[in-house]
Amino acid sequence: MKFREVLLPTDFSAAADAAALVAMAIARETGARLHVVHVVPPATDPSPGSEQLTRLGRQVGKGLQVEIALLSGRAAREITAYARDKGIDLIVMSTHGRTGVSRTLLGSVAEAVVRLSPCLVLTVPMALPLARAATGPAAPAGAAALPRGCIVCDGHTDDLVCEACRTRIRGEAIAHNIGVERAGGHRAQA
Repeated sequence: MKFREVLLPTDFSAAADAAALVAMAIARETGARLHVVHVVPPATDPSPGSEQLTRLGRQVGKGLQVEIALLSGRAAREITAYARDKGIDLIVMSTHGRTGVSRTLLGSVAEAVVRLSPCLVLTVPMALPLARAATGPAAPAGAAALPRGCIVCDGHTDDLVCEACRTRIRGEAIAHNIGVERAGGHRAQA
């Protein structure tokens, strides 16, 4: 299979860094142009994203043909439209490993891109060690994995949210719903 155009959508997270290493390796091996895009929500100041995107483009561009683009809109829709417009052969993107309520509330950009994409999509899991992503399966012994921790308290966990924070959040949601019901309103759907 020959890839001429590879797309790397990024949100500048650690998970996106692992996907960047995979995308760079594929682009190098196949001689493909690497497109690096960042999508900012509508009515959001694009300046910080523009600066980060320019920096990232310089970092990944060593020895590669790189095209960067700052897009505005809904992430999955913009990514797939860009892929269609530019004739992208492969999209390489990270997954953040959200499950349960956080996935329901935040959605999954990766899942939507897979559903809407006009081309192949390679998803790179958040837990992929960076050293392995850069060097392939034969990563050096003791290679560092992506940092893990609860997104709420930053405590050590292999889950997105640790059990203590999950319990606290559920309790707060239940207390909020009880308060709303007592006030005669409608409770939030979880």
